[in-house]
Amino acid sequence: MENFIVSLVIFTTIFSIFALGLNLQWGFTGLINFGHVAFMTIGAYTTVLLSMAGVPLILAVVLGAIAASLLGLLIGFSTLRLREDYLAIVTIGVSEVIRLIAVNEDWLTKGTFGIQRFPLPLATLNLSLPLRIVMMAILTVVVGLAYWQVFKWLQQVRKHVPFQELWNGGRVALGYVLSLVLLLFGIGVIARYLNQSDAVAPWLLGVLLLSSLAGTVWLYVTLGERAAKRVAGWSAGLGVVMALIGSVIGIWVFGYGLTALYHYQDNPSKNGLMLLCVVLLALVYWGLERLVRSPWGRVIKAIREDEEVARALGKNVFGYKLQSLMLGGFLAGLAGALYSWQLTTVYPDNFRPLVTFNAWTMVVLGGAGSNLGTVLGATIFWAYDTITRFVLKDIIPLEDARLGAFRVMVIGFILIVLMMWRPQGMLGKKEELTLGR
Repeated sequence: MENFIVSLVIFTTIFSIFALGLNLQWGFTGLINFGHVAFMTIGAYTTVLLSMAGVPLILAVVLGAIAASLLGLLIGFSTLRLREDYLAIVTIGVSEVIRLIAVNEDWLTKGTFGIQRFPLPLATLNLSLPLRIVMMAILTVVVGLAYWQVFKWLQQVRKHVPFQELWNGGRVALGYVLSLVLLLFGIGVIARYLNQSDAVAPWLLGVLLLSSLAGTVWLYVTLGERAAKRVAGWSAGLGVVMALIGSVIGIWVFGYGLTALYHYQDNPSKNGLMLLCVVLLALVYWGLERLVRSPWGRVIKAIREDEEVARALGKNVFGYKLQSLMLGGFLAGLAGALYSWQLTTVYPDNFRPLVTFNAWTMVVLGGAGSNLGTVLGATIFWAYDTITRFVLKDIIPLEDARLGAFRVMVIGFILIVLMMWRPQGMLGKKEELTLGR
């Protein structure tokens, strides 16, 4: 369990950084990037190849992230002066071109065989007890700061929503979530019984599952709309409930993290990478928060809302867009380096378009234009991915290949519900993103 939790934390933090780069490009600047995985691919392969050539790991990571940002420079110069839909088309094409180059250029990337046995950070360190205690203290400080951010967000909610409304909304939201879990579990149990008893044909069982899922979506969208009309503070209450559930789970995960660092030598490459990823995520989050609240951040938000107004005020719209695209690419390249270390073997198939789709899911789920929401979205996504991977197979009577497709379909339905009920995401601001106009 300890190693599993460590890997889960690593994946969550890596994709939080990856999604934060996309959130900067789309959530704050309005740049539609459907090929975000291209930047991750460049960062991963550049870092791995340079480290195998003897370049120090720290320098290799920086150069890999810079290479990814230079890709953003190349894409930006060719598309940002055109309409924004051209950027979306070009980024999709670029991501596939880069993946196909990785598949076919065996002399450089080893093709489909993949690059293996490359240097990993902190893998050979033999740490004494005092150093392990220092690492545990660093993790504690970072987690404490994360909980402080959640507490500040709860204070903001408390200022805008009276306590009684928040209490009523929280109770309704908790019942809403629990009833949804029980309903889905009941549908799965019935489906499994029908499959084992051969009461219906497999194709008919699939139709029943999809119909049940669609009906559940419709039912809970309707219930959510009614609750929003009848129960004041319903939306805020749901956010508070999710924050409290996440905080409790976070404490449990934090305990495993401390144990892993204490027993560092049991799995040094993963335990060290976990701490490195957590610290880097904290630094990236802190830097982005300061950046988007600076004059530069206010300009890119203005460009997102109406770039003609920003241009009329004398701002270099093209330059700001290019900077945002490059900085988002830099963060994706950094995530790619961490991703390669976590996988320990880099294949072209690790960077399929589905990775970009996952990042969009995290940003939309948490709330575009919110760094805290993006991290929350990444956490929820990986919690869902992990839980359904091990639990769903005992409920839904499908083999592994079809079950994987079914899990993606469920994510799609969740996004549909979210877009219908709360299009700004869990922590996004509807008025800021002009989604209600």
